[in-house]
Parts: sequence; C-alpha cells; structure tokens
Amino acid sequence: METTAFTEEKPITNAEDVQFSDAELSAAAEAFNRGPVVASIPLKKEHPILPMRGERNILITSALPYVNNVPHLGNIIGCVLSADVFARYCRLRGYNCLYICGTDEYGTATETKALEEGLTPQEICAKYFKIHKEIYDWFHIAFDYFGRTSTPEQTLIAQGIFDRLYQRGHVTKDLIEQLKCQHCDRFLADRFVEGTCPLCAYEDARGDQCDKCGHLINAIELKSPRCKICSKQPTIESSNHLFLDLAKLSSSVDQWFQRSSSEGVWYSNAIQVTSSWIRDGLKPRCISRDLKWGTPVPLEGYTNKVFYVWFDAPIGYLSITACYTKEWEKWWKNPEHVQLYQFMAKDNIPFHTVVFPASLIGAEDNYTLLNHISSTEYLNYEDGKFSKSRGVGVFGDNAKDSNIPADIFRFYLLYIRPESQDSVFSWADLTNKHNNELLNNLGNFINRVLMFIKNSFQGVVPAMSLHHNDKKLIAAITRELKGYVACLEKQRLRDGLRHILNISRLGNGHIQANQPWVLMKGTPADVARAGSLMALCANVVCLLSVIVQPYMPDISAQIQNQLKAPENCNYLQDVFVPYIQPGHTIGMPQPLFAKIEDSTAAALKEKFAGRQKIAQLLEPLKPELELQLQQQADKVRQLKASNASKDTVEAEVKTLKELKALQLGAEGKK
Repeated sequence: METTAFTEEKPITNAEDVQFSDAELSAAAEAFNRGPVVASIPLKKEHPILPMRGERNILITSALPYVNNVPHLGNIIGCVLSADVFARYCRLRGYNCLYICGTDEYGTATETKALEEGLTPQEICAKYFKIHKEIYDWFHIAFDYFGRTSTPEQTLIAQGIFDRLYQRGHVTKDLIEQLKCQHCDRFLADRFVEGTCPLCAYEDARGDQCDKCGHLINAIELKSPRCKICSKQPTIESSNHLFLDLAKLSSSVDQWFQRSSSEGVWYSNAIQVTSSWIRDGLKPRCISRDLKWGTPVPLEGYTNKVFYVWFDAPIGYLSITACYTKEWEKWWKNPEHVQLYQFMAKDNIPFHTVVFPASLIGAEDNYTLLNHISSTEYLNYEDGKFSKSRGVGVFGDNAKDSNIPADIFRFYLLYIRPESQDSVFSWADLTNKHNNELLNNLGNFINRVLMFIKNSFQGVVPAMSLHHNDKKLIAAITRELKGYVACLEKQRLRDGLRHILNISRLGNGHIQANQPWVLMKGTPADVARAGSLMALCANVVCLLSVIVQPYMPDISAQIQNQLKAPENCNYLQDVFVPYIQPGHTIGMPQPLFAKIEDSTAAALKEKFAGRQKIAQLLEPLKPELELQLQQQADKVRQLKASNASKDTVEAEVKTLKELKALQLGAEGKK
C-alpha cells in the first residue's frame, strides 16, 4: 500500500559532500559515457491516442470542475494542475497516456447560477465553459481533450449504466420526504436549499454537503432550512425516488478497494475516507432528483426526474472520452491493459472511491476502475479561505492581473501542494520562494553557465574530459534524478520539485568549487579544464530543462531555446546522460526570472484581500453602527406610521440602506 508523505531534507550544495559507493560512482559514469538511449516510440503522439499492447497505457483524469463558477488557485492545484504535471511527466517518459477533463454542467449548481444571472442553464454552461477553458489555457494545462458533460454521449452512456444496474437489481425505489418551497413551487434538491449543518452547526451548509466539515447530508436534515432562491422556509413533502443499493454492492466494492489500494498508489486521506465509509456500512444512496437540467432518468414513472449529479458526473469521464474518440471503450473497458490515475481534492474522494466504482462494478461490463488516486488536502489563502463573493484570494480569471507569469504560479502552487495536510498561499512566501529558489538558485545556475560559454567560448560548447569530482557530480545528479522519477511515479509532485532544485544547487556548488573564471586566466590545460566544466554543466542545464517541463513548461521552452537543445533530449531516462556534445552552438542567454520586490508582494496581498480588509477597518465601528442602524430603522418606521411625505421617507430609507451596507462590510459580507 503506497501512501504519500513529505519530509523536508537539508539541501545538498556540493557533490564533494555526498558519500557514494564505488559501484554507484562507476555505474553513473558508465551511463553518462554511453550517452542517450534513442526512444523506441514516438514522443509526440497522433490523435486520437488509443491503448497499445506492450506499452504502458495510462488514463489520467482530473476532477471535473463545476461549470457554474470561476476556479481559484486551490481548485487549480487540487485537480487540473496536478494532473497536468503527471501527464507531462508521462509524455517525457514515453508512456502512452491520455489526459481527459471537462466541465461538470448538470445539477442544481448550474440551475441556481442560471437563476442568479437571468440566463438559461445552457447559456450559463456556454459562458462558463469558455471562462474555464481560457483560464486553463493561461495556466498551460495541456489536456489531450477538454470537454463537457451536457452532451448526447453523456445521456447515452449514463442511461446505459443505469439500465444495467437496474436490470441486475442494484437500484431500489422508495418514497422520501423532501423540502419544497411553496413560494417557488419546486422541490429543493442539493444547492437549492441552505441551512445549518446538523453535525458542525455551520450556518451555510448546502442540501447535499457541508463545505465546512465535509460531511454528506440530506437536505431534510438541515436545521433552519431556507430556499436558495427566495430565502423562505420550505415545507416537507414526499416524492418517489431511485436509490443505488450500495449495501448490496458493499462486498464487491470492499474487495476492489483492498486490491486497488494495496497494488496502486493511494494518498492516505483516500484510504482513510474509503475505509470509514465501508467500515460504517454502505447505505442505499438516492441517485435521482426533481430537477429539469440533467440526464433524464429512463424509467417509466420517473421520466420527469434527472440523475443526481454525483451519480452522473463521474460518468462524464467516459462520455468526454467518447466525444474525443468513438473508440472510447478501448480506454474505459480495458482494465487488463489500462491503468487509471485520478486527481482531485479530498472532498471528492467518496464519490470516486465508493459511488462511482460501485456503479461500474454493478453494471458488470468490464469497466476500467481506479488504480491510483492523488487526493490533496485544501489550499487556504493568507489568513482565511478563498471567497469569490468577498473578493478574497486569487481566482483564475484575475491571476494574470497580478503580472506574475503563469509558470511562477505553477511553481509556487506545486511547491506548497497540500499533499498530506492543508497548506496556505502567501504572497510573502511566494516572493521568498521565487527569489531564493528560482532566481538565486535555478535561474542563476542556468544563466551563469550559458553566459560563461557565450562570453568565454564564443557560444560553442568545449570538449569534455571528466575528472573524479565531475564523476561525483554525475553520480549525485543521477541520484537526484532517480529520486525525481520515483516521486513522479508515485504522484509525489511536491517532493519531485525539491529534486530539481537540488540538481541546480549541485551545479552551482560545482562551479563555485572549481572556479572556472580563475582557470581561464591560467595555462592552456587550465582553460581546457574550465571548458570541460562548462560542457558538463551545459548538460546539467539540458537535464534541468527537461525535468522542469512538467512544472514550468514555458520556462522549459525558454531554457531549451537558449541552449538550442536537441528535440530528442525530451525523452527522460533514469540516468543522467549528455545530449549536448562538444562543438554544439548555444543560443542567446537571457535571465529567466526577475526579482519580485517585497513592496510588490505587499501590494498584491492588498489587492486580493477583498472585503477582509474592509471588515478589519470597520471592526472598531461595529457597536456604533449597530446602534445607529437600530435608531435609523426606528426613525423610518415612525415616519411611515405618521404618513410622512414620500420624499422624506425615501431619504431616510436611503440612509438606512447605507448603514446596512456598512454593517455588512464590517462583517466581511460586502
């Protein structure tokens, strides 16, 4: 059973300080001297990408983002960015991989957003699909296909899975009590109702899940429920619904879980959540809703209902693949030859490790099931949480307004990726990591090597003759490279980034220890030695350009352009080998990174503080505001009771509204 754990180790700065066995030194030097192995398969695949016998076929999905909102940095690192890093790594290794994602477009989330904006659900989906796609393009997310769930393919496949479940006795019927808003004349499923969580007392829990404690709940369990549309209190009425009989499927799900979690790589939170669900006993789960926007239920007596989004949405992985290729079943009905990797945040775990697998197992159609799951904890923002309504935090549509390049966001989000516990996005910390790790470490090493070759050797890579300390550097880099590969194979993306930075530190240390600028003033042998050092370091730069590509693809392209690196270097091997040969002419070196000033970080923190800052400023005035608000409300009531003129009443009502706005500001709500 593989789980992730992060351990901070003291950075290595000089290969001379590293202990190696003679065998390790010899093996690293021999591999380096043999040179690159030519890739046996094309590195750039033609679409559609399909599984191939004899190859490592990897199917990658990231949790489908809700189409009704704009993703913030926590959403991005929790699914699409993490999956993108792994997909890019797989391509570098020559694996036959397919990365699928798309927007989750059905359910109450879309209907409520449509009502808020005065649009139809279809118009909302079209609007926000475009927003999501533009955001992910800006962040350099390289999907093989980015689709959506409101398609005919979704209807066909979801209804087909339901039919097979129903025919095999895995769907039951029951009459359930639901909340209904008499004012709006509709049942309040999921996000159409809010109230106080019965478990943690959070006052804004939704009708299907509490965002604070994460527990799944039924709408009828909410305390003090209120209609999301009109805020009126609903009544309780009964309605016929369909249930997936998870209890009947429990034994099969448990057997699959035990096997998958022991053979594959599962994050510890996924194991814990799934174990607790199975241990506590799986119960029938309602899979239908009294809504209009969704996949229609194809069963007599229930055709006026749609499928519950958490039964329907994961099937979107299949339907989106079907939109990509008509041969989608080669990926999704091929467990013998396909490994499924899924990326998400922890709140999505039970739907991917219990509900979705149960549906596929119960359908009995040889579906490809989850093998590996990468489920992050939460990313918070500065002193609180991301909030679009309060303008707190960086969201995908305004990240570019910071003038911070997308690759820098990628780097920092992956550096603090919440792999084992919640982490915090901080502008001060981003500045520190950027200036110390990227500017002073990685960027400094690459620029000094290329500038030295340009200025001292006219941009032509000199001959290379390895000394003993060079072989130690090669062994140290090979060790780091093997660590990088091991981390990426297990989706330990944060640790993998540390190995990249260790390699550039080793390169800087090797230059400092050998001082080629001094050697250039010595004998011809000294000059040759300086040239050999730079030839070796040019190959370290080449390696860095490859292994940094999953994390910072634009920076990788810049490095390879400055180095004029050969295309075949983008086939990543387990050992450090030279792709830059003597006589190779490099391009024009340019700085990769520019210092971020502390004043810039402070300004960005202020810019994205939103209503938190206003609340802090108004906090001392709250008692006085409450008193004035009460007095003004009394004044308005008295004026209305005395039949004062319309103009007089309206003037005082305006003052009352202004006081209410200030009060909401003090509470961080406006």
